[in-house]
Amino acid sequence: MNNETKRIVIVGGGITGLTAAYYLQKEMRHAQLPYEITILEGTDRLGGKIQTDTTNGFVIERGPDSFLARKESAARLVKEVGMEDQLVPNSTGQAFVLNNDQLYPIPGGAVMGIPTELSPFISTKLFSLKGKSRAAGDLILPRADKGDSDQSLGLFFRRRLGNEVVENLIEPLLSGIYAGDIDKLSLMSTFPQFSEVEKKYRSLILGMKKTTPPSRRSTGKKKPAFLTVKSGLQSFVRSIEEQLTDVHIRKSVKVDQIKRNQDSYTLLTTSGEELMADSVVITTPHQQVFHMLRDHEEVAPLEKMPSTTVATVAMAFPEEAIKKSMDGTGFVVSRNADYTITACTWTHRKWEHAAPKGKVLLRCYVGRAGKEEIVDKSDEEIVQTVLNDLNQIMEIEGHPEFYRITRWRQSMPQYEVGHRERINQVISGIEQKMPGVFLAGASYQGVGLPDCIDQGEEAVKLVRNFLK
Repeated sequence: MNNETKRIVIVGGGITGLTAAYYLQKEMRHAQLPYEITILEGTDRLGGKIQTDTTNGFVIERGPDSFLARKESAARLVKEVGMEDQLVPNSTGQAFVLNNDQLYPIPGGAVMGIPTELSPFISTKLFSLKGKSRAAGDLILPRADKGDSDQSLGLFFRRRLGNEVVENLIEPLLSGIYAGDIDKLSLMSTFPQFSEVEKKYRSLILGMKKTTPPSRRSTGKKKPAFLTVKSGLQSFVRSIEEQLTDVHIRKSVKVDQIKRNQDSYTLLTTSGEELMADSVVITTPHQQVFHMLRDHEEVAPLEKMPSTTVATVAMAFPEEAIKKSMDGTGFVVSRNADYTITACTWTHRKWEHAAPKGKVLLRCYVGRAGKEEIVDKSDEEIVQTVLNDLNQIMEIEGHPEFYRITRWRQSMPQYEVGHRERINQVISGIEQKMPGVFLAGASYQGVGLPDCIDQGEEAVKLVRNFLK
């Protein structure tokens, strides 16, 4: 290594860190840059929350199962690593809301729970006449006078559409993404587009109708909203790893602390090893970032940033075990319903490749902000609780052929009101005190795979500009 070589260390080998490594390597090759790139991953595998189980011909995603098609960065990366032939869209079909022990079809024309078509909204039995009348008030209510100030998702949608539509439709749809409490989640850090629609069009209903392409509305024949990798998202991770031939990948190496030298950084590992770096990209969860940079008061807001604990429960059955078949792709659960599960995907219908012919794959979700105790139960207790819930609406005979429970403890970062300002404060503080150290990942600017990939790409630009 000559004196001009720049050492870049990426802490964390999840999708954000892998993306940063991939595009840094690409830049290094294209511009013949004198970079030495290293990934340090604390576990014995790459991919973070991405985990795929392929038992008995099933394709079971234990973490994320897909990504939004309209956010193009994920599909682009899949294609770049040679897996374009594995990209598949979801099968479209009716989705439901579970309330009062009954499944109600999500009204046609609903966009993230916001009605944009009159007839399906009037005819649905999901809401009372009073609830529908209150939601219609959005058509005449004035826009907010708060400007760009932050507020909770719950406050925003209750003001526009009323409690009933929020609790029976919007809350189960939106909070499921973050496993959070919409009365605490930040509007500006999760769905700022809704604030922009109100600002421009005043009415949320009219604004969403004008700004949403017909193909994205839940009415008529829908265009698939999601994409995934047919062979499993873990195969996507493996393909990225195989491409990183000019990157040093070190697994089971945990970083305990990062210290600044005069013009470089020392990374101290839990085993006592010291590594030097000219620039560092940290893609681990915020709790670990706070620990690594604990000597710097600038990261103090990360200590108080909450995360929720959730679990996924995948169960495989023969087709004949499902006595009451459902014509759809799954359901979410209303906040007012007395169930432990928060959602259920009929995975074999949403993704045809996920189950062998003649088999059924159900994937349920348990745990949410304030109701996390179910995750600490034994596997048998969780499966029985889920089956009890499902049997109230589906009629399932016997137990699954096998099941896979995946617990994600303190793993869903909560973007509470004021999140954007706090994160900007942290990033600004690090930029001043630790130039060349950059944060990226699900704790900051989006939890979906495309959001993390976008942040990995942005980190590459920041590193390049810094090292110039």
